[in-house]
Amino acid sequence: MDRRIRIKAGTAQVTAELNNTKTAQAIWEALPIKSQGDRWGDEIYFSIPVSLEAENAQEVVSMGDLGYWPPGTAFCIFFGPTPMSRGEEIRPASPVNVFGKIIGDAKVLKQVASGAEITIERASQSQESL
Repeated sequence: MDRRIRIKAGTAQVTAELNNTKTAQAIWEALPIKSQGDRWGDEIYFSIPVSLEAENAQEVVSMGDLGYWPPGTAFCIFFGPTPMSRGEEIRPASPVNVFGKIIGDAKVLKQVASGAEITIERASQSQESL
């Protein structure tokens, strides 16, 4: 199933596609979500109203991955190294459930400051071409 979301973070906007996991389904059903994001290196994270256990949790993720961090019930967007990274790897604070990936250049999120308003919603067909 093609499930795309639109993420607005401060003045940045990206589209992402969710994968076929229980985590992705639970987050899809919770949309729309509004919050304030915090930065941790090149990661934006914020608590969401979804409580899940680990699901194939990963210690290292890829550029543009969307992760769910079970200990903090947090939505995480990865776009570069974090304080836990070794070299250029992208390492969350602890393993995350990867549930989606940004389409295009995730580095546009580097301009987003801690405390920025984050909105996540389902992307309609007309919004995907933006």
